[in-house]
Formats: sequence, C-alpha cells, structure tokens
Amino acid sequence: MPRADQTEIRLRILIERPVIAVVHSLQVGDAGVLDPKRSAAGEPLAFDFPVRVAPGPKFFGDQVRREGPVRRFVYVRIGQSAGDHASLWSRRMKIDIHDLDPAMLADAAARGGMIEIAVDGTGKDGTPACATVRPVRRRLVPA
Repeated sequence: MPRADQTEIRLRILIERPVIAVVHSLQVGDAGVLDPKRSAAGEPLAFDFPVRVAPGPKFFGDQVRREGPVRRFVYVRIGQSAGDHASLWSRRMKIDIHDLDPAMLADAAARGGMIEIAVDGTGKDGTPACATVRPVRRRLVPA
C-alpha cells in the first residue's frame, strides 16, 4: 500500500506493575531489541513508537508484527529475550493493536495525540506477564 494512503500516529505501551529489576524492551523486526528498560521500584515502563495506519485499518511499522490477514500486534521482550542474559526469564508479551477503536485512531491522527495502551506487567503467579496480554485501558493522550 502506498505510503500516501498511510497516516503516522504515535503509540505508547505502558507496562504497569512490572516485576522489579527485570529488563523489558520493544521488539524490532523479527529479533531486534529496542530501548531496554527496567523498573527499580515497580514504577511503570513506557515505550513510545510510531506506527503507520492505512484504511481498514491496517498497521505498518518497525514494531508491528502480523499474524494472519487481520491480527497486528507489538511484542515486548522480557528478561533474556530483552538482552539480560542473567535473567531468570525469557519471555515476550504480545499486545494487540489491530482492534484499536477507529474513532480513537482518527482522533490521534487529527489531533497529533498519542494512543496509550496500558497492560499489567505482572502475571497472577507474580512473574513477568507473557503471551497475549489484554489491555487494562486504552486512551488518547493529548499532544
């Protein structure tokens, strides 16, 4: 799809309640690590990045992964997968973006705001959350 048909918007993945001292990172492409962070005292971790949105909506960008004809998501790597080879964990969070509200996407494009997707970083067992993680909330953050 030509880039002229695409609008760039900003996304923020906000990991609330991350396991303390465990490295988290956005995944770039199939294996790359981007912007590794760790929480010192349980404070949230924020990852900001651009995506391009085309009618449909369809999503494109360095962090956007695909599964099938519709599903689009972002991976957050954890522990060893995020570059901390001494970590006890080697995991990834899968955070869906294909189901973002079209009205929110349009608002972000028109106003230049950022869509924040907050997820819980700690699983029920107290270890880092992994696999498909459902958002706690999604909201438009004004520019």
